[in-house]
Amino acid sequence: MENTNTKIFGYVRVSTKEQNLARQIESLKKYVPDERDIYADKMSGKDMYRPAYVTLRQMVRAGDVIYIHEMARLGRNKEDILKELKYYKDKGVIVRILNLPTTLVDYSIYGDNKMQKALMNMVNNILIEVLATMAEAEREDIHKRQREGISAARKRGIKFGRPVKNFPDTWEDDYRRWKQGEITAVSLYRKYGMGRSTFYRKVEEWEKAKEKYISLKVKKQAF
Repeated sequence: MENTNTKIFGYVRVSTKEQNLARQIESLKKYVPDERDIYADKMSGKDMYRPAYVTLRQMVRAGDVIYIHEMARLGRNKEDILKELKYYKDKGVIVRILNLPTTLVDYSIYGDNKMQKALMNMVNNILIEVLATMAEAEREDIHKRQREGISAARKRGIKFGRPVKNFPDTWEDDYRRWKQGEITAVSLYRKYGMGRSTFYRKVEEWEKAKEKYISLKVKKQAF
């Protein structure tokens, strides 16, 4: 059992509006007493900025618990998931993932709060360490494939320029710095004279165009 002062939340996500959240919600009802505390998004997991998730992230306090159906619901990118797990660990929030049984263990049987906390920290640290290793391997594999693809494309005479037109000259660098946590989204709203929704719409436009641009360019190496 969770502590009586603990607030228990759930988070569910599907990638498109056409997909159904019912299965995930049903799986969390066993753990989350009030269904109103289950936050839901129907958005891609490639970006951590999702309305319901952002609200949940801001609401949780030390000692609270978040239940998630599976790790992939938190995000698609292992590096992003790693950052979120570290954030919750530092904040004192417990993340329990249904398809990772070690995160569901009830340490209250040990009675001593210090022992409970130590054991949960150990589990979190192991999870974060494993995920960090996976994220690093995935990142290196992606970079390796990109380097190989771009190199092969250049040998075939393909030139790589800016992926998207009609964006400010400083956008690409600012986008990178924002993603790396060096600057805030708010500072960019102000810099470019945008509202929040416009900014994130531009971010989505940039990411889609960039992804498509790289994909098309690299594919040309096969011809």
